[in-house]
Amino acid sequence: MKKGRYTYLLLLIITSAAQAQFSQVTLSGMTRDAKNKAALSFVNVRLLTAKDSNFVAGTISGEDGRFSLPDSKPGGYVLMISYVGYQPAAQPVTIGQLSAYLHLGNIELMPEEKLLGEVTVTGQQEAVSQKMDKKTFKVADNISQAGGSVLEAIRNLPGITTGQDGTVQLRGSDKVMILLDGKQTALTGFGGQRGLDNIPASAIERIELINNPSSKYDANGHAGIINIIYKKEKKEGFNGRAALAAGAGALWVKRENYPAIRPQYQGTPKINPSLSLNYRQHKLNLFFQGDNLYTKTLNKNEFANRFYDDGDTVLQQTKRNRTTNIVTLKTGADWFINSDNTFNISGLFSSEKILDRGDEPFFNGDLSKRQRLWQFLEDELKTTVTAAAGWQHTFRQPGRTLNIGFNYTFHREDEKYFFTNIMPAYTGLDSFKLLSDEHVADLTMDYVQPLKHGRFETGFKYRRRYIPVNMQFKPGINSPLDVNAGGWADYSETIPAVYGNYVFENARFEIEAGLRVEYVGVEYDVNPNHPTYKSDGYDYTQPFPNLRLAWKINDDNKLSLFYNRRVDRPNEVDLRIFPKYDDAEIIKVGNPALRPQFTNTAELGYKTGWNAGYLFAAVYHKWMNATITRIGSIVPGSTIIYNIFQNAGKSYSTGMELMVSQDLAQWATVSLNLNGYQNTIDAFTVVNKYPVENTFTAGKEDLFSGNIKFNGLFHLPAQWEAQLFAIYQAPDLIPQGKTFARFSIDAGVKKGIQQGRGELFGNFTDLANTLQLKKEIKGDGFRYVSNDYYETQVFRVGYSYKF
Repeated sequence: MKKGRYTYLLLLIITSAAQAQFSQVTLSGMTRDAKNKAALSFVNVRLLTAKDSNFVAGTISGEDGRFSLPDSKPGGYVLMISYVGYQPAAQPVTIGQLSAYLHLGNIELMPEEKLLGEVTVTGQQEAVSQKMDKKTFKVADNISQAGGSVLEAIRNLPGITTGQDGTVQLRGSDKVMILLDGKQTALTGFGGQRGLDNIPASAIERIELINNPSSKYDANGHAGIINIIYKKEKKEGFNGRAALAAGAGALWVKRENYPAIRPQYQGTPKINPSLSLNYRQHKLNLFFQGDNLYTKTLNKNEFANRFYDDGDTVLQQTKRNRTTNIVTLKTGADWFINSDNTFNISGLFSSEKILDRGDEPFFNGDLSKRQRLWQFLEDELKTTVTAAAGWQHTFRQPGRTLNIGFNYTFHREDEKYFFTNIMPAYTGLDSFKLLSDEHVADLTMDYVQPLKHGRFETGFKYRRRYIPVNMQFKPGINSPLDVNAGGWADYSETIPAVYGNYVFENARFEIEAGLRVEYVGVEYDVNPNHPTYKSDGYDYTQPFPNLRLAWKINDDNKLSLFYNRRVDRPNEVDLRIFPKYDDAEIIKVGNPALRPQFTNTAELGYKTGWNAGYLFAAVYHKWMNATITRIGSIVPGSTIIYNIFQNAGKSYSTGMELMVSQDLAQWATVSLNLNGYQNTIDAFTVVNKYPVENTFTAGKEDLFSGNIKFNGLFHLPAQWEAQLFAIYQAPDLIPQGKTFARFSIDAGVKKGIQQGRGELFGNFTDLANTLQLKKEIKGDGFRYVSNDYYETQVFRVGYSYKF
């Protein structure tokens, strides 16, 4: 039980885990004659502790003079080398935690005829090494969110907030890049983020939050990276895991519907069966994972009050009942050809079926008259297929590796929309059919060269992405959209990139410096008959540097300084020319003239620890150029709001993150996470071209926001564990307005059974049913305030068994 408590403390609550924090390190080197530089065979090599010269490990060099000492723990040591006919040599060695392999280079021995003077060896205990740029969490340890999607599991993590629309914010920004097993896929998006709610958490081993990525990663996503790691068994033989989770949401009505519309979902079912299988024998490893996530959800239940400058007031409700079924299959094989070469292939298939049924009534200011009723049906099928192949070659020098990989992704969006506009004098019927096929191919090469005090990494990546989109629009009577809203548009993207990254570490200091250079060429070809937009695109060649400097003050205290430059490229849907209903009077449309947003980030982090606790603190500042934001505006003679992406000029974000955990007793551990930030958007003026040209001007806006998270883990008798989680989100700045404060509490329990092979769990999200999303938006000629009482309270139970 005590071991489990510390595992949870390190992997879930202590949130400053290193990007590559290794507890077992391999030392390697070459023994040579100091005079003629010839390799010396069968030289005795011993590793001793620097403090008291205790023996740790030993080996002899091979015929080519190479030696290797695996499984060495971080610390201060002395390497003793001796050989008949040569003078013994001693070399201080500091083993850190940033590299799994350290290459000491050539160690030269002098023949006996030339005696060495006295050798004095000094060494220092290596300080606790954590890079503070990455945090790692095991999904299985998040009891209060077990049985749901990755989106639900991730909301408890430090610095993360989630919205009703499925987006994730990291330190107050939604410009986050999502990776699956370290790779971008169409399942989660190649530009912005998407799709975290369509990945079952039961398939995931762990989640990594990377606030300060190195040059190894794509430059996209200034807020950082969320890397989702699938489960993969490493045991020999045949083994697996079967699980079933079930639950219900919307247990009672938060707010009753406006009159004469269809009922909102209640008692919504949640069912998630899953199966993982693995067979590992000799040179072959085969794996399979399958999940089916079926849910019904009250996805939206927003009550909005609109106020126009002409004195008119409109009260409306937008209710959306959603049914989703997601099937995910992942399979593959690893072939260990020999000790130097490994080949792997994998494939993933995902099918997401979504049915949305909604009602949106519009009333006058006192609800005495219904002005119109808008109903809709959205039928979407999203299909994703990915295939990956990789080859790794390990050289004779331990830690020196070459990796070559190829990934292909196909993603189809087949969407049908049916809208019924019931007016006092007529009924209009609009319908859309949209088909989008995304093809992405990535070729990568990565090379790692261990050095005496670190390593050097380099590589390249080439991406080709092509997305043809076709939309058919059938307007009904008096449709608010123009009859030419449909058509076709083709998006293509070419990105070659090269990078280099150098890591140095000694007993007191760490340096990591890298540079990534990317060329991006984007072409956006538009139907020539489109009334507003024409073919457009952009290209650039830009450097993206990163730097990390760290000072290990002592074993328990460390200071790190980060700098990086990143970019947020518009995704295809941000450029997409086809209008789409957000609701009956809010139309969302892309902007082919949208350009990338470039961001510089500086961060100072501090970490300290003690026997029963841990503290991490960071201050950061981001400054953005060509800030991407969505602008809502109306045109003369219409109350319809058009939401269009624009580059709004300069913006800034300055914040502080604080994480502290403490063991209150052997059975209780608590942690507190605070994240506060000031968002500022400078004054700007933009010209919206759709549906007719109009100018929008906004003054400077700024707001201080943040969130507080409390997490408690309790170890109870008879293998019971319990978790209590609470979050408070302060008001925040959004384009043309703000969101208001919100608060919720989650709880969960689990129990190990069947001698550790089985596990039962139960949890409850938003216990008090207090979570709602309130926002206020101001534009030229209008203002509206809305409260969204969407489904947040869910109860789940589940069982899993390992075999």
